Amino acid sequence: MKKVLILVVLVASLLATTNRTQAQNKFGHISLSDVIMAMPETKKADTAFNQFREALYQSAQDKNAAFQSDVAKFNKDSSTYTAAVKEVKRGSLQKQMVELQGEEQRINEELQKKQEEISAPIQKKALEALQAVAKENGYTYVFVKEALLVSPPADDLAPLVKKKLGLK
Repeated sequence: MKKVLILVVLVASLLATTNRTQAQNKFGHISLSDVIMAMPETKKADTAFNQFREALYQSAQDKNAAFQSDVAKFNKDSSTYTAAVKEVKRGSLQKQMVELQGEEQRINEELQKKQEEISAPIQKKALEALQAVAKENGYTYVFVKEALLVSPPADDLAPLVKKKLGLK
């Protein structure tokens, strides 16, 4: 009888501990990209990024036009050049061509750098708001909605984060 009583008390305490542990864990999920897209800073950043991209592409087109012009001039005037002058001008044209070939990679690197530079403060602001909402509302775990295949029941925190950021 004493063993049964001890076993019942042990099981009851184990269940109480499990219930307390489960009650402490509060799950939430969020589509952070939706929140970021709703932020006015994102629209401004997109506009600035597009202007930067267009400026880079225009610069590349100008360099290409200058190269084409130099090639045409060389072809037109090459009969009047000495062999040494032709060699120097060909070397110069080859150098321009190599630079143009690397231009696309350089543009892509600059665009990636600019994208990171522009988006970092926006992402930081969204994450800080999410962390504040999670703390204020007692969420233990917050998951990125897009990464979940299966999840326990959870609250969508996007409306709370948007409210915290002053978004509709």
